[in-house]
This record gives sequence, C-alpha cells and structure tokens, in this order.
Amino acid sequence: MPASTFDQILAKGARQGILPARTADARRWFRDQAKRSNVTAEKLHAESKAAFTKSVSVGRMYMFFYDPKHKKTLPYYDRFPLIFPFKGESDGFYGINLHYLPPKLRAMLMDGLYDLLSNKKYDETTKLRLSYNVLNGASKYKWFKPCVKRYLSRHVRSRFIEVNVNEWDMALMLPTQKFQGASTAKVWRDSRNAV
Repeated sequence: MPASTFDQILAKGARQGILPARTADARRWFRDQAKRSNVTAEKLHAESKAAFTKSVSVGRMYMFFYDPKHKKTLPYYDRFPLIFPFKGESDGFYGINLHYLPPKLRAMLMDGLYDLLSNKKYDETTKLRLSYNVLNGASKYKWFKPCVKRYLSRHVRSRFIEVNVNEWDMALMLPTQKFQGASTAKVWRDSRNAV
C-alpha cells in the first residue's frame, strides 16, 4: 500500500532532519509541504484507515464527513470538518473547525494553541487542554470564535480520523475543506469579519 500523504511528508522531513511541531521553523516547513499537496478529503479518508476511531476526545484533532441536521437553513457548512473538540454532550460535541479560517489565520491560531499542550512529548499522550473559557480568555486565541460548531453524533457520516500530534501542522493546511452553500472565499471573508 502506498504511503499516506502524512507519511510522505513526514518521511521527507525526516530525511532533512526536521521534527514536526518542535519549533516555529519546523511548523512552517510542514505547513508549506501540506499546502503543496493536492489531496482531497475522499483520498485522505481512504488512506487513513489505520487512524479511524468511533469517538472523539477533548483536545485531540479529528477529521470526518458530516451532514448537518439543519443544512437547509444554514447559510453554509463544511462537509469534512477539521476539529479540536472542546466539550462533549450526550448527543455530540462542540469543537473548533479550523477550516473556517484561511490558512494564514489557522496557522496563527494553531501557534497559540501549542501553548495549551498537555506535555512536550509529542506522542499519543499529548493533547490540548481546551475549554471554551480558556479559548475565550486570551486574545491570542481570538480567531477561534467563527470556528465554534456543534456536531450531532447522529449526523456524522464516517468514522473519525484521529490526527496524530506530529501531523497537526500538515492537516491544518491540507485543502480538504468541503463547504456547501458558499464559496471558500466567502466563508473565510465572513470569518475574518466576525472577529
């Protein structure tokens, strides 16, 4: 089986001695590599079977296919969210969907979120210590507001892809958003205006 998009970029970084997420320069390098990718949401989902999970945990990153309950009345929505859940509910969860920001603002928000890491191991124990109050309490997280979305479990249309911490910066920049009801440019413009 061919290497996944994430594995290909990680291998290229390893050959150059670049470790994901450890430094600002490394984050920029991995983000730039991902921007150049032409991977689609469908391709990424198909190649990520090893990372599938049935549920989400606060502070970890996920991608999945979603069909909103109120899609007929929403001005627009993302069919393939890239989220950090921050609050669980009995019928779903709240998360910040990074796709609602243009890449430069995603990177700025992510750089701030790295301050919320649970540890510096960059392994399966590493996650973000997220809550709405933490996000709302600091100006460096101000870009999260247009990204807050409610997801209902019954409207999730695939298994969740759990994105490893060493892949966050790549996932952040992959062109996998699937907006319905408006162009990507309009969604990003509305998000900028909302902050």
